[in-house]
Amino acid sequence: MITSEEILDEFDQQLIEALQIEPRLSWAALGEVLERSPAALASRWDRLERAGLAWIGGHPVGRPGGMTLSFHDVVCDPAQRPAAVQALKEIPDVFSIERCHRGRDMMLTVITPSLMWLTEHVYPQLDQVPGLQRYESSFCTRLHHIAGGWRLGVLDAHQQRRLREAVGQRSPYTGRTPSHFAAILRELARDGRASAAQIAAATGLNPATIRRQLRQVLDSGAVTIRCETSHRAAGFPVVCEWFCRLPAAEHEDAAAALRTMSTLRLCTSLTGPANFSFMMWLRSPADIMTVEQRIAARIPQLEVLESVVITEIPKRVGRVLDVDGRSTGQVVLPGPAWG
Repeated sequence: MITSEEILDEFDQQLIEALQIEPRLSWAALGEVLERSPAALASRWDRLERAGLAWIGGHPVGRPGGMTLSFHDVVCDPAQRPAAVQALKEIPDVFSIERCHRGRDMMLTVITPSLMWLTEHVYPQLDQVPGLQRYESSFCTRLHHIAGGWRLGVLDAHQQRRLREAVGQRSPYTGRTPSHFAAILRELARDGRASAAQIAAATGLNPATIRRQLRQVLDSGAVTIRCETSHRAAGFPVVCEWFCRLPAAEHEDAAAALRTMSTLRLCTSLTGPANFSFMMWLRSPADIMTVEQRIAARIPQLEVLESVVITEIPKRVGRVLDVDGRSTGQVVLPGPAWG
């Protein structure tokens, strides 16, 4: 259970949102925007990270056309559920695990460099999970909104703009995949703020090469860096996902309407009977009805087939969490799929 001392205060929330916007910005630059000393920000971040209440990590984006992003509904033997969860945590390509109790026991998010890797490497691993009785797959055909775009919503527009300006505009990198992509990815998975010097020291690679290739990796868009927080400590204990049916021509407009709702965490187009889904973090179960009423008014053509409340998130983008959504400190690093 999240204690009263662990509920994020105003300073916590401001710092976390600033890092949600620019997760690799220096403490000095963050301090200018938040009007706090760099030492105070670094100290507070260290406390949050040690308590498992917030963390920063990197992961492959899994955009359709470049990588394969797939979702898998899992049914398992109740008597072997703990063993199944543990086994699934250890599969590197299973980036997220969400427990639920409606039509399936768990929902898995899998990111692989190709469909072939999924079929040749991930499915055989799923087949070996103890107690796993059945799984069904759907594939992301359009990623409209990712959880990295979710914000706590405590900073004003001026602060948000200053944070973005502090980083400045950079040209996208469109060249060949850097030779040390996998090594850089794994170090960013551990610590999304890791510097080139830290990555070079951890990997034993040439610092100048890592400095250049780290910038290429970040500028390519193949990896995203996310500041995450315990949803319960942030005041959003209810996580709900909706599975819907919608004509394909309506998906972009529906996603745009959903993006105006600050609680949106994920929105995707999918294969299968439910071809459109979205997830939100909410403050109470009553908010589920409020969301559905708003959506019915704004997207009347959207047919909701099912809503699923997620009761636990044992793993989120590679990070192992406890029952209250705190980071345990354990990170399952991206595996051989990435080189």
